[in-house]
Amino acid sequence: MDAASLLLGLLLGALLATAVTLAAVALLARRRPADTGLEPVHESLDHLHRLLAGIERDRATAHGELREQMGTVGQTSAQLRHETAALVTALRTPHVRGRWGEVQLRRVVEVAGLLEHCDFVEQPSGTNDAGAGVRPDLVVTLADGRQVVVDAKVPFTGYIDAVQATDQAVRAERIADHARQLRAHVDALAARRYPTAFRPAAPFTVLFVPSDGFLTTALEAEPGLLEYGFARDIVLATPSTLLALLRTVAYSWRQERLARDADQVLEVGRRLHARLTTLSGHLTRLGSALGTATARYNDTVGSYERSVLTAARRFDELGIAESEVPTPPPVEATVRALRPPVPQGEGDAPGSLTSRDGTGG
Repeated sequence: MDAASLLLGLLLGALLATAVTLAAVALLARRRPADTGLEPVHESLDHLHRLLAGIERDRATAHGELREQMGTVGQTSAQLRHETAALVTALRTPHVRGRWGEVQLRRVVEVAGLLEHCDFVEQPSGTNDAGAGVRPDLVVTLADGRQVVVDAKVPFTGYIDAVQATDQAVRAERIADHARQLRAHVDALAARRYPTAFRPAAPFTVLFVPSDGFLTTALEAEPGLLEYGFARDIVLATPSTLLALLRTVAYSWRQERLARDADQVLEVGRRLHARLTTLSGHLTRLGSALGTATARYNDTVGSYERSVLTAARRFDELGIAESEVPTPPPVEATVRALRPPVPQGEGDAPGSLTSRDGTGG
């Protein structure tokens, strides 16, 4: 029972009650004088009449809104059926079906974090070992230079027929047809020998199934379909499993880049160490030269004091010179030599700021 029928029943009951009340009032009016005080009854009946009229207006409004909403739902359902039929018709076309599979594959690759023309190439052309031209949907390059071929052209007309079937026996038959179509596509893909056209390549080809439901439904009729593909070097992958595979590939690429950067850092470190070794040799020779120059200077100052200044002071004693000849001081500073590092435990404690010659700094 819907709301309109319930509201109509309540209205009929209220009208029946009103009729009974009016009949009772009329009967009492014939039996009693007119001035027996029936004004409250009339007022109650008027109030009930107004209330019933309001309920009737509300019922009519609600019924009209319900009819309008039901019409909108009907139009939406009809439009949805039309669009669904158009989508099913489009998916039955091989070109549209293949394009949809390519779009799904592209989305999975982008989510996996791979970069076009760096980590993968779409629809490259090649020639297999039999001389036949092949063109897969995607070729992914691994970190070691090997390539993985991915094909997304999967037939699933049997799956569409199975979904549209209303009889259980017909549905089971269509599912079996879908499994046979997928099995035949595995054989056709193995015959193309994609790995021989892209060297170096992994010894298998990935058959991309655009929806997990396609593969699950096929496995209901033929549980050994995955093993059948493995035996022919064909790996059946749904969006979830292919995403895991491609994420692993992207991770290996990142690790390869990090290892390549680490090699470059190691090479730069080696060059820096060699240059520091050369600079240390230059500093050692410069310090030795400075020490020799200091010793020669001190020797010269001593000779100057002994030989020259003694004679010059005679002029001072005779009062000929206007001022005394200054005496150059000797240089007492020593050049600090570079020393090899002392193993920890034999020299200063770790973290000490004291230098090896006992001076700070």
